[in-house]
Amino acid sequence: MKYYILFGPPGAGKGTQAALLVEKYNLHHVSTGDLLRKEIKAGTPLGLQAKEIIAKGDLVPDAIVEGMIKNEIVSNQDVKGFLFDGFPRTVAQAEALDKMLAELNTGIDSIISIAISDEVVHQRIHHRAMIENRADDANDETIRTRIANYHEKTEPLIAFYKAQNKYFEFEGEGTIEEIFGRISKHIEK
Repeated sequence: MKYYILFGPPGAGKGTQAALLVEKYNLHHVSTGDLLRKEIKAGTPLGLQAKEIIAKGDLVPDAIVEGMIKNEIVSNQDVKGFLFDGFPRTVAQAEALDKMLAELNTGIDSIISIAISDEVVHQRIHHRAMIENRADDANDETIRTRIANYHEKTEPLIAFYKAQNKYFEFEGEGTIEEIFGRISKHIEK
């Protein structure tokens, strides 16, 4: 079983690459937002806890998200691996994920980071906002804030995984196929 984490700034193409990776390598895509919605809809104990917390306008605690991720791993053993997207977002979450996977006698194989410049992030988000009619992403100040938040929250994770020799960065400019080719070569090593 393989475990990958997909990193990259907004607009890097993570969603596009995740879909291709899932299809080609029979990976299970684990998105924390999707997990929350799934657990709430199913009425699981964790889902009911999350629903109550969200209803109050609070953020779902790491322990609940981690429990949902563990449930997702344990209940999907028919795949060749997992692709985490949107988790971990902090060093504390990364440490908890490492501990959880160690309890399952496994660990993260690699972090796949799609790198693009801040200028390209800005252009892509602005372009996507126009196409998808997303007014919130059309504002230059909002885009700058999203870029700053990405750097602030992600850079400690990059150092965390570099220290484990699990961080691999891929050029995120070019065609979808070129980027997928770069990532595929890494996975197939």
